[in-house]
Amino acid sequence: MKIICSKEQLMEGINIVQKAVPTKATLPILEGILLEAYDQFKMTGNDLELGIECFINADIMEKGSIVLNSKTFGDIVRRLPDSEVLIEVKENNTVIIECDNSHFELRGMPSDSFPSLPSIERVNMIKVSQKAVRDMIRQTLFAVSTDDNRPILTGSLIECIGNEITFVSIDGFRMAIRKNFNNEGFSEFSVVVPGKTLNEIVKILQPVDEDINIYSSQNQILFEIGNCRVVSRLLEGEYLNYKSIIPTEYETNVRLKTEDLLSSLERASLITSDEKKYPVKFSICDDKIIITSNTEIGAVREEIRVEVNGSNMEVGFNPRYFIEALKVIDDEIIDVYFNSSIGPCTIRPLEGDNFVYMILPVRIKND
Repeated sequence: MKIICSKEQLMEGINIVQKAVPTKATLPILEGILLEAYDQFKMTGNDLELGIECFINADIMEKGSIVLNSKTFGDIVRRLPDSEVLIEVKENNTVIIECDNSHFELRGMPSDSFPSLPSIERVNMIKVSQKAVRDMIRQTLFAVSTDDNRPILTGSLIECIGNEITFVSIDGFRMAIRKNFNNEGFSEFSVVVPGKTLNEIVKILQPVDEDINIYSSQNQILFEIGNCRVVSRLLEGEYLNYKSIIPTEYETNVRLKTEDLLSSLERASLITSDEKKYPVKFSICDDKIIITSNTEIGAVREEIRVEVNGSNMEVGFNPRYFIEALKVIDDEIIDVYFNSSIGPCTIRPLEGDNFVYMILPVRIKND
C-alpha cells in the first residue's frame, strides 16, 4: 500500500474513527485503525459494538491494507507539518510515514485479523438533516441512564411513525422527549441505540441542513454521515411505554422565561454539593416562584416573577435535573406543569409538542 494525502484530511479522519477505538482491549488489533487503499482510501475503527468508517481523499499509488496502533498513529500525524503525507507499507508490515523532512517507521499489524463491520441490509431507511439529528441527540442524551441493572435504559429510543421521528431518554428520575417532523414521511421502525453510540455520533454531526441516511436492520443500525459510516449494535428488550407515564392533568401551570429559571437554579445549586441530600424547594404562589435551599454550608433564596394558573404549591427537586433540561431548550418562554408535591412535573413548549421533559420531585424537609 502506498498513498499520499493531506495532513489536514488525514487528521480529520483519524479523529473520527478513533471514537470507535478502545483504549484498552483484550485483542490488541482492536486498539488499531485499519487503513485500506483500493478503489478509495478508507480508515476504520471497531470495538465490536461501535464501528466507524471514514473515506479520505488520497492519491492511491499502490493498493493494500494495514493496521496501525491508533494512539501512536494519531500522535504522529497530529505533530506533522501541514503538508502532504506519504504512507507506504514495506516488507514485514513496516509502515513508512513521511511529511516534508519528517520520517517515521512503524510496525503495523496484518489487516486480515481486523474484524469486519457488520453488513447492514438497506431497508428501514430514514433521511433527515444532520442538524435535526444533532439537536435531538443533544436535547435528550443527558437523560440516558447509567445504571447497568436496567440496560435497555442506557440507550435512547428512536421511533419513526408516519412523518414524525421521536427521540426518548429515561433514567428513572426524568424523561426527555424530542420530536421532528418531515413532510416526506419516514420508514416506520422503533429501535434503542446505546447512549455511548449517540455520544460519539453527536461529535461527528454538524449543524447543517445536509441530509444523513439512517438504516435499521435486525440488531444493528447504520448512520451514513457525509464521508463517514457509523455502525452500532442495538439494545435488545422492550423499552418503557413512555407515552403512558406522561401526566395528562395538572394542578398548577407556571409560564416563565427559560433563562430566568435556569439562572436562578444555577445560582441556587452553588451551595448544593449533594443534590439528592439537599434539593431545592419551589414555593409557587402570588405569580412568583421562590426557590430556596438550606445546606450545611449556607442558604439561598431566589425569586422569579411568573404567570401562575392553579393552586399554590411547595415541591422539591434535584436542581441538576432541571438545569440539564433547561440548558437544551431553545424556546425563550416555556410552560411548567406541576401535579402535586409528589407527582412528576413536565416542561412543554407554549404551542405544539416538539418537546416534553418530565422530572420527578424529591421529598423536602420542612424548615
